[in-house]
Amino acid sequence: MKTLLILILFVLVSVDDSFKAKVIGVTSGDSIVLLLDNNTQLKVRLEGIDCPELQQEYGDSAKLATVVLCFKKRVRVEKVGVDGYGRTLAYVYVDTLCLNKELIRLGLAWHYAEFNDNAELAQLEVDARANKVGLWKQTDPVSPWDFRHKKK
Repeated sequence: MKTLLILILFVLVSVDDSFKAKVIGVTSGDSIVLLLDNNTQLKVRLEGIDCPELQQEYGDSAKLATVVLCFKKRVRVEKVGVDGYGRTLAYVYVDTLCLNKELIRLGLAWHYAEFNDNAELAQLEVDARANKVGLWKQTDPVSPWDFRHKKK
């Protein structure tokens, strides 16, 4: 009986954290607002990436790209956690396109390696840098985390 109870609890805890919702807001290149099927809103931070802040070069470009790619669209969300601000951390897909990966590929985001070890995201950044795509056209781009740190 105890084994059965543990198995049931394991299944309940490991329920797939994948769901669909409509994007109703774009706060920045890496943060969106969803409207869930139960009519509640959910703030989502794109896992594994960090886009330039809006006050930085390419910050507006990153936000605009996110708007073009997903605003008013129904997306699939793969939740991986919650950040310190209470936002859902997730990979977000528009059809088969992963928004997180696409922003790095376009040179509009860094791989946030301090908090994410996804090798594909890391390689996409290496490729974007090598090809001088997006923000990598700059001589010495400032990472968003350094920019935030300097503002304090």
